Amino acid sequence: MSTTPSTPDPSDFLAVDAGLDDDERSIRDTVREFAEERLAPHVAQWYSDGGLPVRDLAAEFGKLGVFGMHLAGYGCAGTSATAYGIACRELEAVDSGLRSFVSVQGSLAMKAIHRWGSEEHRQQWLPAMAAGEAIGCFGLTESDAGSDPGSMRTRARRDGSDWVLDGTKMWITNGTAADVAVVWAQTDEGIRGFVVPTDTPGFSAPEIHRKLSLRASVTSELVLEGVRLPEDAAFPDVRGLRGPLTCLSEARFGILAGVVGAARNCYETALRYTLDRHQFDKPLAGFQLTQRKLADLVVEVNRAGLVALQISRLKDAGTLHHHQVSFGKMANVRAALEVARTARTMLGGSGITLEYPVMRHMANLETVLTYEGTEEMHALSIGQAVTGLPAFR
Repeated sequence: MSTTPSTPDPSDFLAVDAGLDDDERSIRDTVREFAEERLAPHVAQWYSDGGLPVRDLAAEFGKLGVFGMHLAGYGCAGTSATAYGIACRELEAVDSGLRSFVSVQGSLAMKAIHRWGSEEHRQQWLPAMAAGEAIGCFGLTESDAGSDPGSMRTRARRDGSDWVLDGTKMWITNGTAADVAVVWAQTDEGIRGFVVPTDTPGFSAPEIHRKLSLRASVTSELVLEGVRLPEDAAFPDVRGLRGPLTCLSEARFGILAGVVGAARNCYETALRYTLDRHQFDKPLAGFQLTQRKLADLVVEVNRAGLVALQISRLKDAGTLHHHQVSFGKMANVRAALEVARTARTMLGGSGITLEYPVMRHMANLETVLTYEGTEEMHALSIGQAVTGLPAFR
């Protein structure tokens, strides 16, 4: 007996979410409801003000259970990678700055401590960070060491049984609000990671202002001037760039999933606007050129969603390679930016205001394109994977 297929859902044209299990759908619905009710009504004002109520949101995100949700133990939920990606998607549908807050806390700071820290580090910091009672940041990037982190100038030297850290880090999300910083520094033993309580003398984190992107986010410089730490502040086992790069791969996964939400929100805004706005006695959506643009947006949003789901499943299976993460980050951020730019044109003059989310997403995505590896670096990662020839230098 044959059945007639139902008309595709405009918000999930290829039924991407049909591939989610019951737990993943439940997490999607819970995070989406929280994002729409608690975050969406305020995000334009946060963006306009250039700030975020970090402490209040940290407590609420902790109660929601999204901090380090894909990690196991220490108060973390231990969900699937797919569920974490879906949560990132629903947060970034509101704003990339909100997803960045969660990504830096869970996929960078908490992941670093969970993967590379001592048991004492884990016990001291992870339960409080999962609950939103402590905020973390991740200090790798420097003004002159972005795509080439191995050239960092921050240095940790031995002084008796202590470590003394000197240097600066730049473009650090959550830095000014953080209780703990994971800082990577050059040592005589190679690059090492350190757990740095931010109340340690010599540590400061001035906030970076006058941003034109990711304004609903706290972005900081970290300054370390003779920061003295005990010997056990260093991660015990990892040396070199392997430590920070494993964390960056984790964060990039959240990005490639999250930007699908930003793209979806831009598309849905353009669809509603062109259905409601009338010109020449009919809705804008009734014109051929508008429908072509809408078709392009549907294709890009759903293609990005499929990429994110496939990479999520590879991650859950334990077979995901960092070159595949580069594919997802490069492809999905590029798609989301194209969706945002096209959607902006469909809103006309209204598209440049904070009354609609599109240009805010578009500006945010310019930063997302750059951080956690520029598009050029991810292109070289993919190029190396397919040719076997590294071309970074």
